[in-house]
Amino acid sequence: MFEQFTYHKITTSNVTINLAKAGDGPPLLLLHGYPQTHIMWHKVAPTLAQHFTVICTDLRGYGDSDKPPSDPQHLTYSKRVTAQDQVEVMAALGFPKFLAAGHDRGGRVLHRLLLDRPDCVEKAAVLDIVPTRKIFQTVNQQLATAYSHWFFLLEPNNIPERLIGSDPAFYLESKLKQWSANQAGFTKTAIAEYVRCFSDPASIHATCEDYRAAASIDLEHDEGDIDRKIQCPLLVLWGGLGVMEKCYDVLETWRERAVDVRGQALPCGHFVPEEAPEETTQALLDFFRVRTRE
Repeated sequence: MFEQFTYHKITTSNVTINLAKAGDGPPLLLLHGYPQTHIMWHKVAPTLAQHFTVICTDLRGYGDSDKPPSDPQHLTYSKRVTAQDQVEVMAALGFPKFLAAGHDRGGRVLHRLLLDRPDCVEKAAVLDIVPTRKIFQTVNQQLATAYSHWFFLLEPNNIPERLIGSDPAFYLESKLKQWSANQAGFTKTAIAEYVRCFSDPASIHATCEDYRAAASIDLEHDEGDIDRKIQCPLLVLWGGLGVMEKCYDVLETWRERAVDVRGQALPCGHFVPEEAPEETTQALLDFFRVRTRE
């Protein structure tokens, strides 16, 4: 799936991050979501690599990146710490400034990165999310039913780890089906890779910690930045057949948090790059290839 890409392991301040890299144009960082890995970009990244230097990483706790021990405050898997990993990875590759796109959890990491290190990103795209703080402030029966995992995964005492660990392949494939509108978008090879990585008990725990952080320390960080907005141009893409479309005016939620927002719904569910790869690729090309206004 990434035949033209080379694989690298970059050690940051405290973890080693796995990544695939190809191309020789402007640097473009792609961040994946839950419960996947960098493989989720396999239908999009090769075309983007014809125009950009594309770097697809596994977030800490996911894929073949490190899964450090968690802590009671969930700082280890906070979006702030995870975002700093990505800044250090890009700097190690020689890219102190770059373009970036993030889907799902990767989009939440990118949101934090844009607030903590606005000097690093020229343009950004977030895929099928609204801000975490907005989710927790507005959750209702419809959203809680569709996104029940948000509350299940933050349960303490290893409850979700124990239950998911009894059959991780069943859990992962069930979530892919639940959140997608086009299950044919997932290739057997991609699913096998997701299952391989997600079956590691350390990964199951780390990904639960990701959600525990979202409901605790990440919200504290978000409250601390409530008066700040994303300054760089922001593209927002989401599934027109998905939960975000049903529950939110997606663009308006991001206009509350950013000064320059544009975007559109695509004909798919949650897994935008796999369910609507052609539309996703074209939207990213159109956005990232337009020069930022001076």
